[in-house]
Amino acid sequence: MTPKTIRLFIKPGCPWCVDAVEWLDARGWDYERLDVTNDRAARLEMLELTGQSKAPSAEIDGHVIADFDTGQLEHFLKQNGYSF
Repeated sequence: MTPKTIRLFIKPGCPWCVDAVEWLDARGWDYERLDVTNDRAARLEMLELTGQSKAPSAEIDGHVIADFDTGQLEHFLKQNGYSF
């Protein structure tokens, strides 16, 4: 099973954010990229969802993961029944 909805909150220039984008792109998954540096509404939404300001953060089919690297993302997805 692959995610239906992915919203990725990023900060441009953040190496972990670049890794997350490349990881998702390599799998061909569709996702919404939200720049929390330049989009105040996205920044506030990320803060509300995660309780923190660290990126990357993501909302995947209603599940939230904050301040992660790609290894943690893979673990999170497996725990929630996704395959890639």
